[in-house]
Formats: sequence, structure tokens, C-alpha cells
Amino acid sequence: MNLEYFIAKRLIKTKGYKSSVSSPIIKIAIAAISIGIVMMLLSIATGQGLQKKIREKIAVYNGHIIISPFDENESQINTTPIEADSSFYNYFKSIDGISHYQAVATKAGIIRTEKGFEGILLKGVNKDYDWSLLSEYLIEGTTPNTANELNNQVILSEYLANRLQLKVGDKFNTFFVKKTGNQIPNLRVFELVGIYNSGFEEFDKNLVLGDLRHVQRINKWKENEVGNIEVFLNNFDQIEGKGLELYEALPPELNATTIVTKYNSIFELLQLFDFNILVIIVIMILVATINMVVALLVLILERTQMIGILKSFGASNWNIRKIFLYNASYLIGKGLLIGNGIGLGLLFIQHQWGIIKLEPKDYYVNQAQVYIEWWQVILLNSCTLLICLLVLLVPSYIISKIAPSKAIRFS
Repeated sequence: MNLEYFIAKRLIKTKGYKSSVSSPIIKIAIAAISIGIVMMLLSIATGQGLQKKIREKIAVYNGHIIISPFDENESQINTTPIEADSSFYNYFKSIDGISHYQAVATKAGIIRTEKGFEGILLKGVNKDYDWSLLSEYLIEGTTPNTANELNNQVILSEYLANRLQLKVGDKFNTFFVKKTGNQIPNLRVFELVGIYNSGFEEFDKNLVLGDLRHVQRINKWKENEVGNIEVFLNNFDQIEGKGLELYEALPPELNATTIVTKYNSIFELLQLFDFNILVIIVIMILVATINMVVALLVLILERTQMIGILKSFGASNWNIRKIFLYNASYLIGKGLLIGNGIGLGLLFIQHQWGIIKLEPKDYYVNQAQVYIEWWQVILLNSCTLLICLLVLLVPSYIISKIAPSKAIRFS
């Protein structure tokens, strides 16, 4: 154990860094670091949580990559089918990183009840559809059985159910325009078996999920003809690369569109969160370092006599500076410990009980989402400690300007 560390440790143990002058300044510095780390943890966790949740919601209804004919790039209604046979699915099996793919098709229609009518988009799903992705948002009833014989079971959003005054178990008429242009619409009587609420109004206001075979029959498609293929990835961060890889592997008449491209305005908004988080981190670290600089200067001025004595015994400027930097490290560490305890505690409470609510129309979620990884917490604390200590090297240089003869007489 070196001498500088020993002296610094004794000062800490005996509360030697606390005097009537320095004590409130030290407390303010520790509080600034604590508040700073709390704000940084909250901004990172809520920003990432909101980004992650919105991405998940968009992927639930679209997959990460949408395979469709080129003439339907901007349309939500399928008019040209894709022949999806066993050889076609080999395109997806040849690419690593794909977790799941499923066939769907959409058809515009109108639900007519005694209470009113609403335009809807029927999304027909196959037996390979992953209902577990939507189960989180299912608030009543169950999901349609699309694995066996064709049936009329569908689910729709709470938004539509309320506007049409429908409840689970009700049956209702839905009219679809025939592909042949016949003026007599195609009628389907559906049974409502489940109600969902994702909080994403763009989808909830018109999306109805049912059996794919209804869309195939209305459009006079063959059994192996579908509208789109939704592809899900293991890692969202690979979406651009996998989208390009899939595009190059597909036949020339098919296109691969990522949800980042399809919903570009939403993802551009999400990117702003990264900038906001960075601004908050920079401001909080700046505030913390300024407070620590003030605290260190006060400590140095209060210990001028001690500095003079140590210099008279032959201690170098750097050795004395290390004493104060050790003390500063202790104070920063104390602030970080308190801040992490408060910040992580608040994040745990929000994650478990969702106390802070949000307006789905504005944020696409009904409560503040939190998500942070342990390596980010460690990195944030390490960077804060390192930056503060590097900045503190500058004010500690004042020690080299203190003359031993004058410092010993200083009181």
C-alpha cells in the first residue's frame, strides 16, 4: 500500500475531508453525481425501452421483412398473389438469422352491424402464423383456430369492438368487393372470438385477423397463393443486412421491404431518442464534473497546510495530487453508488408495476417502457468515473503552485 493511498484512506476514515466549509460543498457534489447517474439511467432505459417496444409492435403485424410483388410496394391490400410452395420457402431456409416466416394475405372490406359500419382490412393468416406474438395484446377471448378446417373465427381490436358495439361471441356481416368487378359484394359472416389492444392506433383502427383461406376464396386464388410473406429475424440490428441478402436471393418479380423502410417516419422519430439520450448524458456528466472540480478546489485550499508539510518532507507534487484524487474517487464512487441504487430501483418499480402511464395516441404505448443491459450500466458508471477523474487532473495542478514555506504558515 503506497503512502498516498494510506493518507487518503485515513482522511476518509476520520472524515478529514469534511469541515464546516467543505461539508455542504461535498454533499452537493455527491448529490450532483447521484442525480446525474439517476437521470442518465432513466433516459437510457426509457429511451431504449420505448424504441424496443415500438419495434416489437410493428413487427407483430408485419414481421421484420415483408416479401411482396413489386407492384404492391406501397399498398396494404394484396391484389397479386405469390406462389408459395416448398421450393419457394427454400429462399428463407438458406439465410441464417431468420427465426420464423409466415404467409398472409389482406383484403379490404366493410363490417356492417345494427349499430353502424366500419371499413376494415382483413388479414388472412395461415396455420403457420405465430399467435404468441399477439397474445400479449389479447385482452379478451382467444385466437382463431386456423390450423384445422376453414371457420369464420376472427379477432379485432378493442377500438373496433367499441365502435361497433361488439363483444366476444357475436356474429357480424362483412362485405368484400369481388376481384371480378361484380357489383354484388361478397358476404362473409364472421364470429368474434377475441379482442386485442396493442395501443398502436394505426393498426388497431382497422385490422381484423382471420383465416387466410377466406381471402384466397374471395380472390379466386389457389391454395398455394398468398399475398405476403412476413419474415422474422433473431436480431433486429441485422435487419438492413438481412433485408438486402434476402432481396438478392429472391426471384426478380419479388421485393423484400424492411419495416424500417415501410414505416420510415416512425423509425426516424425513434432515432431522435438516441440524440436526446446523448444530450442528457453529456449535460449530466458536465454538471457532475463541475461540482467535483469545485469540491476538489475547496479540499485543496482547506488542506494547504498539510500540503506544505508533505512537501517539506520531500513528497512530490504528483504524490500529493494522488492523495486528493483518491479522495475524489471515493466521493465520486459514493455518488455513483447512491445514484445507481435510486435509478435501478425506480426502473425496477416501473418495469414491475408500470406506474408511469403514457397516451398511446402520442407514444404508441400505454405505459413508459424500460430496458437496459448490465453492460450499459457498467459502461456508464466507468465512463462517468473516468471522465470526472481526467477533468479533476486540471484543478489538482494547483498543488504544484503551493510553496511549502508559505503553506506551513497558512491557517
